[in-house]
Amino acid sequence: MFTEYVAGAVVGYLLGSIPVSLLVGRAHGIDLREVGDGNPGAWNALDHLGPRRAAPAFLGDAAKALAAGFAGLAIGGYWVAFAAVAGAMVGHAFPVFASFRGGKAVMCFVGGAFALSPFAALLALVLCGAVTAGARSFGWGARAGVFAYPALQLPFDPVDRVAGTGALMCIIGALFALARLRRSGRATSSSAAGSTG
Repeated sequence: MFTEYVAGAVVGYLLGSIPVSLLVGRAHGIDLREVGDGNPGAWNALDHLGPRRAAPAFLGDAAKALAAGFAGLAIGGYWVAFAAVAGAMVGHAFPVFASFRGGKAVMCFVGGAFALSPFAALLALVLCGAVTAGARSFGWGARAGVFAYPALQLPFDPVDRVAGTGALMCIIGALFALARLRRSGRATSSSAAGSTG
């Protein structure tokens, strides 16, 4: 059983390491690591490519974890799929194919949600659409869908699986915190260079 978990996590990590958003940006002549917040993920792609050109980045980042989740289900069931989705999120954040410099794994989480609890994920998608339409903001719609997803799981999944979702969301929180620390470090370095230049 342990080998199944390892296999799921490795498959997930390798799929997650495919730098989809970075490749989409390069196809349009933009290195996402050099613009905006430097995050080579779908949200930075949206900011600098616009909705239509960034759509493949969103779909691709989600598809990586969806494929990882399905692979995990085929290898050994739900918890192997969970390990595969977690691996995909880590791979997206620290991709072996892109110098270990990746994004925050939000869309990987979304894709993985459809593999782990598809009915709850579908309800979260509907909520995302409703909030987006009402608030005229995709950002707020996405937040609503993501944060509501664990509660929407409760009618469909046992509590331990909902707790597992919380663990995946903690990965996202840690990645956002790490990104903020990196930005603070760069700002401090720039200030120091300016004061001594």
